Amino acid sequence: MATHVVLVHPEIHWNTGNVGRTCLATGATLHLIEPLGFSLDEREVKRAGLDYWEHVDLRVWPGWDEFEREMPSLGEPWFFSTKATLLFWDAPLGSTDNAVLVFGRETGGLPAEIHERYSDRFVLMPIVSPLVRSLNLSTSVAIAIYEVIRQRRG
Repeated sequence: MATHVVLVHPEIHWNTGNVGRTCLATGATLHLIEPLGFSLDEREVKRAGLDYWEHVDLRVWPGWDEFEREMPSLGEPWFFSTKATLLFWDAPLGSTDNAVLVFGRETGGLPAEIHERYSDRFVLMPIVSPLVRSLNLSTSVAIAIYEVIRQRRG
């Protein structure tokens, strides 16, 4: 069973470093879709990933189109958005052997074209407070990965 975490146009190096560490801890592969808002050579990315960064199963894609062509071979995709209506724990994230968890950039989420094309695959993490627009990207990824693990333990 494989889990793939996809960050589409991530902007903040600290988040990506933390996501990389979570992916390594859980055995997930991290896919980064360019353009990135930072350089992977920046010491902050490596610092957030600590001394684990070199061990992360990392794949960098030049754009969404290239990744999208490969996505069906990776597994069943789920897209995370504050605009979704289906709660993530009501979706069968871990029901297939391979899950692909797709997250958008910190300031704008996923592009409208992806929302339109995959509208039936979008899930939401509930936020109770009206004062909070969204969760931190690295926090959201961790919650999603561990929900996949929980569901697989069934």
